[in-house]
Amino acid sequence: MQKLAKVMFPMSSELVFKVALRGETLLTSPRWNKGTAFTKEERNDFGLTGRLPSRVNTIEEQCERAYDQLRSHESPIQQNSFLQSLKEQNWVLYYSLLSRHLKELTSIIYTPTEAEAIAKYSHLFRRSEGLFLSFPDQDSMEEDFLEQTRGKDIELIVCTDAEAILGIGDQGVGISSAKSAIYALLAGINPAKALSVTLDVGTDNETLLNDYLYVGWPSRRVRGVEYDKFIDKFVQLIRKHHPHCLLHFEDFGVTNAQRLLELYRNEHSVFNDDIQGTGAVTLAALMAAVGVTKSKLADQRYVIFGAGSAGLGIAKQVRDAIILTDGVSREEANKKFYLIDRFGLIKQSLGPDKIRPALLEFVRPDEEWSNVPANDAGEVELLEIVGKVRPTVLIGCSTKGGAFTERVVRTMKEGCERPIIFALSNPSNLVEVDPKDANDWTEGMALLATGSPFPPAKMPNGKDYIIAECNNALIYPGLGFGSMLSQSRQMTDGMIIAGAQRLAALSPALKDPDSGLLPNFQDAPAANLEVAIAVAEQAFDEGIQGVSWSREEVRTKAEDKQWKPVYGRYEYDEQGAK
Repeated sequence: MQKLAKVMFPMSSELVFKVALRGETLLTSPRWNKGTAFTKEERNDFGLTGRLPSRVNTIEEQCERAYDQLRSHESPIQQNSFLQSLKEQNWVLYYSLLSRHLKELTSIIYTPTEAEAIAKYSHLFRRSEGLFLSFPDQDSMEEDFLEQTRGKDIELIVCTDAEAILGIGDQGVGISSAKSAIYALLAGINPAKALSVTLDVGTDNETLLNDYLYVGWPSRRVRGVEYDKFIDKFVQLIRKHHPHCLLHFEDFGVTNAQRLLELYRNEHSVFNDDIQGTGAVTLAALMAAVGVTKSKLADQRYVIFGAGSAGLGIAKQVRDAIILTDGVSREEANKKFYLIDRFGLIKQSLGPDKIRPALLEFVRPDEEWSNVPANDAGEVELLEIVGKVRPTVLIGCSTKGGAFTERVVRTMKEGCERPIIFALSNPSNLVEVDPKDANDWTEGMALLATGSPFPPAKMPNGKDYIIAECNNALIYPGLGFGSMLSQSRQMTDGMIIAGAQRLAALSPALKDPDSGLLPNFQDAPAANLEVAIAVAEQAFDEGIQGVSWSREEVRTKAEDKQWKPVYGRYEYDEQGAK
């Protein structure tokens, strides 16, 4: 097991910034505002003496005050609004506060609270953040894009069309700023070098269309050729003006997510967290699990319940890892997977109307199932599949709460000594099985992971078994940072697998089988740094890096590049930063 180094922030006195802003303009800049932490000398130099109360506070005192203010808001959505307001005022204080209460507050700014914030976005709206590119205004897209990016060194662009937001579906004008914030918080991406983009192509959400306060374009979603042209126009702008940045696709619908990823991944460094991030963190947990069982990925039989973007992404990510790490052919690797969607098992007789093109590699032949009972619609369901396949790995991303019944789990246990059961659906009320139940039904032999946090389960010997949380935030910031660091021309499968291998090597379960399969979320910043280093090193190995320095410098360059939420010392300079 590889050890995690503690991520340390430099002392603020080590950093000196030349700043061109003064007075009220400086105090209203979230990038440069220090609030009451401006020193007496800075207050004199920047025209702030009469604009601030007398006492100078430390960042620790500011964080304590902000945390007390946060705790005065009772509901998570109120806390989310408070933190959003804080981010609009002072980036350093915002990220310092989050870093000090990482596990508690990530759930407020990210899943699950962010889903509610997005659903109520039009009614909570106070101030816009990021770039909004709307379909009816596409003629001015380049001009609008450059207004936000001209003169900026953009390294990360997170974009969404908001069709598949966090399990709650089409929200029209979603916001991708939460994802960008996680990049800064957990990977040290400078917020000034990140851009959040909403691609507003309308909405089919009747509630939003009938809401006179809805802030997006109140029209039915654009689809087909016109949609593709709009997206392509945006992507080509990025390739033209920021050829080395990472383009992160977020919350695109199932009909577009995989298709767009495949369309652009060979042209630019693009990444889809719903597909590749979910696949990568699940792969890392699986690698850790097979490390515990002293087996290989290629030895497993996989049943994936839920074949949408996440389920298919997991299947492809694990399949590719089997090919690369175990030397199995693509055809043989595909045969190890059994995918289930709303029509039951993906098999030939479902026909083209029920099988998306992206699933074709995983279609099972009908003759395998001629003697297996089917329902009235001719569909083979989960229990029958588990009974026949005897899987060693059962993965759920269906949002069908309780689908992994006691009978399903016990049937699986009959076929293998240590079942690997990952119930990944979010939120927790939609999880396929409560890990406590899965632990009990397998007499403590299951290796478990979930998509939401759960308390430890009791082993038969009375010890606690730590439930790993397959949180994408354990890996996607590091995957992105590694690509940005190396300025790779693509985000390749090899880079993602290298990142997953590094995360798996950090698994506490490799040292103690009763520990979680993945690092504790509190260690996410250190874990993402290790992932980024592995990804950048792999970019060098594949010869697709865009930097002039050497592979041996990756760790030093990564540590030096990370942005830290510290104030530093300001010196006024008319030619300085704004």
